Amino acid sequence: MDSNAVLASLVVNGETRRFASDPRTTLLDFLRGGLGLTGTKKGCDHGQCGACTVLVNGRRINACLTLAVMHDGDAITTIEGIGSSDRLAPLQYAFVTHDGFQCGYCTPGQICSATAMLEEIQTGWASAATENLLAPTIDREEISERMSGNICRCGAYPNIVDALSEALETAP
Repeated sequence: MDSNAVLASLVVNGETRRFASDPRTTLLDFLRGGLGLTGTKKGCDHGQCGACTVLVNGRRINACLTLAVMHDGDAITTIEGIGSSDRLAPLQYAFVTHDGFQCGYCTPGQICSATAMLEEIQTGWASAATENLLAPTIDREEISERMSGNICRCGAYPNIVDALSEALETAP
């Protein structure tokens, strides 16, 4: 092993995975190259597009902006941990039903971000668009604001918002 290698243990999609590599490796590169989890996409590599969004301990982050070793002991959820092609999660099904994707490149990041967004709404987190903090209304503008860190170059935004509106209606 390289003398500069760092050891860490991450729980990725429920499975403990060891990281023993260059400490400069981003979480994104570890997931894609180290673990072969290619659902998480490398878009801009600068944290501006959201294609690399994953969940760390339930919170959404851009995996390109953080180092893998920083997440020793953390629970990481990628799109592969949310659902699969033969067993879609309800949110994934809503994206399919409402055609919330075109090329599909941003879809994994959108779904990871939306998963966290639903949890944020259920726990009462406000956004920059929340007008009434005591009785927030989750409308299209609120959803768009909460998802603004995820870019869709194809312009499927109206369908994404429709999918998320449905998911909010059916959420427990």
